[in-house]
Amino acid sequence: MAKSRKEEPQSSSEVSEKPAPRCLVVAAEGIKTSEDFANMMSALMSDLVDGRVSPQVGNATCNAGGKLLRIVELQYKYGDTSGGKPKKTLALATGAAAGE
Repeated sequence: MAKSRKEEPQSSSEVSEKPAPRCLVVAAEGIKTSEDFANMMSALMSDLVDGRVSPQVGNATCNAGGKLLRIVELQYKYGDTSGGKPKKTLALATGAAAGE
C-alpha cells in the first residue's frame, strides 16, 4: 500500500499570490445589462482557466447568473406593459406584506 505523503508547509516567500480575478472588477460595477452579464461571464471563464477563482466560486456565480437570466425571461414573458412604459416589468408582489 502506498504511503500518503504530507506536503511541507511553504514559506511565505515560496507562495506566490494569485492576481485578483478579472471578473471582480465587472462584478463590482454591478450587472445591469446583457453586455455587463456577458463581460462578467467571459471574465469568469478566463479566471477559472487561469486558476484565479476556485471551481466552487465559479459554480456559485454561474448559478446566480442563471437565476438572473430567469428573472429576465419572466419579465419578458409575464411583464406588464401598461401605463405607457416601453419596457416590461414583472410585479413580484403587490400590496402590503403579509402580517402587517
